[in-house]
Amino acid sequence: KSDLKNAYTAAQAYFSDNPAGTVDETILNDYGYKKSPHVTFTVVTGTQNALSMTAKGDAGGGTGDITYTVDSTGNIQP
Repeated sequence: KSDLKNAYTAAQAYFSDNPAGTVDETILNDYGYKKSPHVTFTVVTGTQNALSMTAKGDAGGGTGDITYTVDSTGNIQP
């Protein structure tokens, strides 16, 4: 969950500078996001109004084998 919170914060920083832009992991890194070890991170949709990102921990890394999703409002599921 913390990866998604950090990625969401980085996305919001980017969108404040580029409201019509589209984020990807490279842009998020430029705005402060750093992926944790043992996490698979994906930007599903990178626009401000339809933002969707997922993060899944690798059970072997001790982070659990759960996929979390964050939406454009910052809501993280499950």
